Amino acid sequence: MTSLLKITKTEGPVTVLHFEGNLDGQTENRAVENARAVYDAGVRYLLIDLHGVEMISSAGLRALHTIYKMFTPTEDMQTWQIEHSDQTFKSPYFKLSRPSSGVHYVLSIAGFLQNIAMYPDFQDALNSFPS
Repeated sequence: MTSLLKITKTEGPVTVLHFEGNLDGQTENRAVENARAVYDAGVRYLLIDLHGVEMISSAGLRALHTIYKMFTPTEDMQTWQIEHSDQTFKSPYFKLSRPSSGVHYVLSIAGFLQNIAMYPDFQDALNSFPS
C-alpha cells in the first residue's frame, strides 16, 4: 500500500512545501498541483522539504522536474549558460532540503542534484535564498 503524500505549507520570504509519505505515480499530480497553486499565487522562491518522504519513484522525479521547470525561468538558465559556459547552472528559485539517504541516492543517480541545490540542514536551505 502506498503512503499517500501529505503536503503542508509554510509561508514567509520563501515558501516551503513539506512533503511526507511517498512521492510516486499516485501522488505526483498532488505534488505538482500544490506547487502550481503556490506559483499562481505569485511565489517565486520555493523550498521543498523532503524530510518526511519515505520513497521516490520515477513519477516522483517527474514531479520534481516539472516543479523545477515551473520555478526556473528559461531566460535565466540561458543567460547563465552564456555568461558561465564552464559552470553548471543551479536554480536560485527552487531548492530541496533534508532528504533521507535513500531519496538522496535516487536524486543523485538520476542527475537531479546537478541543477537543483540540496541541503541536509533546513535552516541552511532557507538561508541560501536571496533576502
